[in-house]
Amino acid sequence: MQITEGIAYVGVNDHDIDLFEGQYDVRQNGMSYNSYVVVGQKVAVMDTVDGYFVGEWLGNLDAALAGRTPDYLVVHHMEPDHSAGIAAFMERYPAAQVVASAPAFKMMKAYFGTDFADRRVIAKEGFELDLGGHELTFVGAANVHWPEVLFSYESTTKTLFSADGFGKFGALDVEDPE
Repeated sequence: MQITEGIAYVGVNDHDIDLFEGQYDVRQNGMSYNSYVVVGQKVAVMDTVDGYFVGEWLGNLDAALAGRTPDYLVVHHMEPDHSAGIAAFMERYPAAQVVASAPAFKMMKAYFGTDFADRRVIAKEGFELDLGGHELTFVGAANVHWPEVLFSYESTTKTLFSADGFGKFGALDVEDPE
Protein backbone atom coordinates (compact mmCIF):
# COMPACT_ATOMS: atom_id res chain seq x y z
CA MET A 1 0.00 0.00 0.00
CA GLN A 2 1.48 3.33 -1.11
CA ILE A 3 1.72 5.84 1.76
CA THR A 4 3.36 8.70 -0.11
CA GLU A 5 5.89 9.17 -2.90
CA GLY A 6 8.50 6.46 -2.45
CA ILE A 7 7.11 5.03 0.82
CA ALA A 8 4.97 1.90 0.96
CA TYR A 9 3.40 -0.03 3.85
CA VAL A 10 4.41 -3.72 3.98
CA GLY A 11 3.20 -4.61 7.49
CA VAL A 12 0.64 -7.22 8.47
CA ASN A 13 -2.56 -7.45 10.49
CA ASP A 14 -3.04 -10.05 13.23
CA HIS A 15 -6.63 -11.10 13.95
CA ASP A 16 -5.68 -14.25 15.88
CA ILE A 17 -4.14 -12.53 18.88
CA ASP A 18 -6.14 -12.19 22.11
CA LEU A 19 -3.66 -10.46 24.40
CA PHE A 20 -0.87 -8.24 23.13
CA GLU A 21 2.27 -8.59 25.27
CA GLY A 22 0.26 -11.03 27.37
CA GLN A 23 -1.73 -8.24 29.00
CA TYR A 24 -3.59 -5.94 26.59
CA ASP A 25 -6.93 -7.27 25.33
CA VAL A 26 -6.96 -6.81 21.55
CA ARG A 27 -9.56 -9.47 20.64
CA GLN A 28 -12.00 -6.97 19.17
CA ASN A 29 -9.64 -5.03 16.88
CA GLY A 30 -6.60 -7.28 16.48
CA MET A 31 -3.13 -5.85 16.06
CA SER A 32 -1.01 -4.42 13.26
CA TYR A 33 2.72 -4.96 12.93
CA ASN A 34 3.95 -2.00 10.96
CA SER A 35 6.78 -2.07 8.46
CA TYR A 36 7.53 0.24 5.56
CA VAL A 37 9.78 0.47 2.53
CA VAL A 38 11.42 3.75 1.56
CA VAL A 39 12.54 3.65 -2.08
CA GLY A 40 15.01 6.10 -3.52
CA GLN A 41 18.18 5.28 -5.41
CA LYS A 42 18.75 3.00 -2.44
CA VAL A 43 16.08 1.07 -0.52
CA ALA A 44 15.50 1.02 3.25
CA VAL A 45 13.08 -1.32 4.98
CA MET A 46 11.73 0.10 8.20
CA ASP A 47 11.36 -2.59 10.89
CA THR A 48 10.14 -6.17 10.63
CA VAL A 49 7.10 -7.88 12.16
CA ASP A 50 6.02 -10.44 14.75
CA GLY A 51 7.56 -13.88 14.28
CA TYR A 52 4.29 -15.59 13.30
CA PHE A 53 3.96 -13.29 10.30
CA VAL A 54 7.50 -13.15 8.89
CA GLY A 55 6.55 -15.22 5.82
CA GLU A 56 3.59 -12.96 4.98
CA TRP A 57 5.73 -9.88 5.60
CA LEU A 58 8.49 -11.13 3.29
CA GLY A 59 5.82 -11.66 0.61
CA ASN A 60 4.54 -8.10 1.12
CA LEU A 61 8.11 -6.86 0.95
CA ASP A 62 8.85 -8.74 -2.29
CA ALA A 63 5.71 -7.27 -3.89
CA ALA A 64 6.63 -3.72 -2.84
CA LEU A 65 10.24 -4.10 -3.96
CA ALA A 66 9.16 -5.14 -7.46
CA GLY A 67 12.48 -6.78 -8.17
CA ARG A 68 14.69 -4.33 -6.25
CA THR A 69 16.97 -5.47 -3.46
CA PRO A 70 17.00 -3.60 -0.14
CA ASP A 71 20.19 -1.88 0.89
CA TYR A 72 19.25 -1.34 4.53
CA LEU A 73 17.05 -2.69 7.30
CA VAL A 74 16.34 0.07 9.81
CA VAL A 75 15.51 -1.26 13.28
CA HIS A 76 13.78 1.38 15.37
CA HIS A 77 12.90 -0.90 18.28
CA MET A 78 13.87 -4.41 19.39
CA GLU A 79 10.55 -5.51 20.87
CA PRO A 80 9.71 -8.76 19.01
CA ASP A 81 6.70 -7.32 17.16
CA HIS A 82 9.21 -5.00 15.44
CA SER A 83 12.28 -7.21 15.26
CA ALA A 84 11.40 -10.91 14.99
CA GLY A 85 12.13 -10.94 11.26
CA ILE A 86 15.64 -9.47 11.43
CA ALA A 87 17.52 -12.77 11.05
CA ALA A 88 15.25 -13.94 8.19
CA PHE A 89 15.70 -10.60 6.41
CA MET A 90 19.48 -10.61 6.82
CA GLU A 91 19.68 -14.17 5.50
CA ARG A 92 17.45 -13.40 2.53
CA TYR A 93 19.32 -10.20 1.63
CA PRO A 94 23.02 -10.93 2.31
CA ALA A 95 24.24 -7.59 0.91
CA ALA A 96 21.91 -5.49 3.11
CA GLN A 97 23.16 -3.59 6.13
CA VAL A 98 21.24 -3.23 9.36
CA VAL A 99 20.90 0.26 10.86
CA ALA A 100 20.12 0.55 14.57
CA SER A 101 21.25 2.08 17.86
CA ALA A 102 24.26 0.63 19.69
CA PRO A 103 22.04 -0.83 22.45
CA ALA A 104 19.87 -2.50 19.78
CA PHE A 105 22.90 -4.36 18.44
CA LYS A 106 23.60 -5.70 21.95
CA MET A 107 20.02 -6.96 22.06
CA MET A 108 20.39 -8.56 18.61
CA LYS A 109 23.37 -10.52 19.93
CA ALA A 110 21.21 -11.81 22.79
CA TYR A 111 18.18 -12.55 20.56
CA PHE A 112 19.84 -13.98 17.45
CA GLY A 113 23.36 -14.97 18.56
CA THR A 114 24.85 -12.30 16.30
CA ASP A 115 25.04 -8.53 16.18
CA PHE A 116 25.73 -8.53 12.43
CA ALA A 117 29.13 -6.91 13.09
CA ASP A 118 30.19 -7.09 9.44
CA ARG A 119 26.93 -5.53 8.21
CA ARG A 120 25.94 -3.01 10.86
CA VAL A 121 25.55 0.74 10.82
CA ILE A 122 25.23 2.34 14.24
CA ALA A 123 22.82 5.26 14.11
CA LYS A 124 23.61 7.90 16.69
CA GLU A 125 21.67 11.09 17.37
CA GLY A 126 21.59 13.17 14.18
CA PHE A 127 22.97 10.39 11.95
CA GLU A 128 21.82 10.85 8.35
CA LEU A 129 21.27 8.11 5.79
CA ASP A 130 21.01 9.34 2.20
CA LEU A 131 18.94 7.01 0.04
CA GLY A 132 19.12 9.22 -3.05
CA GLY A 133 15.85 11.13 -3.25
CA HIS A 134 15.00 10.35 0.37
CA GLU A 135 17.06 11.17 3.43
CA LEU A 136 16.60 9.72 6.89
CA THR A 137 17.74 11.57 10.00
CA PHE A 138 17.85 9.57 13.23
CA VAL A 139 16.72 10.79 16.62
CA GLY A 140 17.47 8.93 19.83
CA ALA A 141 14.27 8.12 21.68
CA ALA A 142 15.63 6.03 24.54
CA ASN A 143 12.97 4.95 27.00
CA VAL A 144 10.05 6.14 24.91
CA HIS A 145 9.30 2.47 25.29
CA TRP A 146 12.58 0.56 25.63
CA PRO A 147 16.13 1.95 26.04
CA GLU A 148 17.31 1.26 22.47
CA VAL A 149 14.54 3.07 20.59
CA LEU A 150 15.27 5.32 17.62
CA PHE A 151 12.98 7.49 15.54
CA SER A 152 13.81 8.42 11.98
CA TYR A 153 12.56 11.36 9.99
CA GLU A 154 12.40 11.27 6.19
CA SER A 155 12.79 14.90 5.14
CA THR A 156 11.61 14.73 1.51
CA THR A 157 8.10 13.56 2.41
CA LYS A 158 8.20 14.83 6.00
CA THR A 159 7.46 11.35 7.37
CA LEU A 160 8.30 10.34 10.95
CA PHE A 161 8.92 6.68 11.75
CA SER A 162 8.30 6.66 15.48
CA ALA A 163 8.66 3.03 16.64
CA ASP A 164 5.96 2.71 19.33
CA GLY A 165 5.68 6.45 19.97
CA PHE A 166 2.23 7.82 19.03
CA GLY A 167 0.93 4.30 18.42
CA LYS A 168 -2.20 2.45 19.40
CA PHE A 169 -3.53 -1.07 19.40
CA GLY A 170 -5.57 -2.44 16.52
CA ALA A 171 -5.32 -3.92 13.06
CA LEU A 172 -5.35 -1.41 10.21
CA ASP A 173 -8.26 -3.12 8.45
CA VAL A 174 -10.70 -2.65 11.35
CA GLU A 175 -12.92 0.41 11.73
CA ASP A 176 -12.20 2.04 15.07
CA PRO A 177 -15.38 3.43 16.70
CA GLU A 178 -13.40 6.18 18.49
